[in-house]
Amino acid sequence: MKRIFYLITIVLSVMVLASCGKQPSTTSADSIAQPAAAPVASEAVENAKSAALKSPKTTIPEGTKLRVALIDNVSSDKNRSGDQFQASLVEPVVVDGKTVLEKGTHVRGRVLEAKESGRVKGRATVELTLTQVVLKDGKTFNVSTKPYTAVAAATKKRDAAMIGGGAGLGAAIGALAGGGKGALVGAAVGGGAGTGAVLATKGKEIRYAPETRLLFTLASPVEI
Repeated sequence: MKRIFYLITIVLSVMVLASCGKQPSTTSADSIAQPAAAPVASEAVENAKSAALKSPKTTIPEGTKLRVALIDNVSSDKNRSGDQFQASLVEPVVVDGKTVLEKGTHVRGRVLEAKESGRVKGRATVELTLTQVVLKDGKTFNVSTKPYTAVAAATKKRDAAMIGGGAGLGAAIGALAGGGKGALVGAAVGGGAGTGAVLATKGKEIRYAPETRLLFTLASPVEI
């Protein structure tokens, strides 16, 4: 009996030892190698890429001619200083062989001065400038041009003709009425009437209709 008990004890001891010899697995989800994270580009690299994608700016030099056609009416007797007007380029603007502003590009301008003609003296004048260019994508940039100035034609010849015509008509009427003396009186009266007509008549006005072409010159360089 003791012998059997001894054998059972030995068997149990061997089983215990065998079970203790097995080590638990040290592998876990945390120990599984993870793929390396993709490198993140630095802010400086991103800025460099953005700068490379942007097209280089072009400078339109001072003195460049801008030939435009009016879209709005402009006149010496209707407009006032500060009024706005619109126009469009009738010729492209080319810098170093590259077209920087296409034909048809819209521009905006301002009336610097508009003065209508006087009845006694003073000819009509208008003074204009361009202020802004509007690109096809809606972007705008400011420009500064030398003033475009126009002065109405003088009316001295017309005035002289009106006065002379009045004097001649008066002399003829006076001659029929009273001979030579009557002619002198009639000329004086007729000349006075002619002068009165000149004083009552205003001089010529400056009136630019749509499609009128004007030439402006850049007063300072523009970067676009």
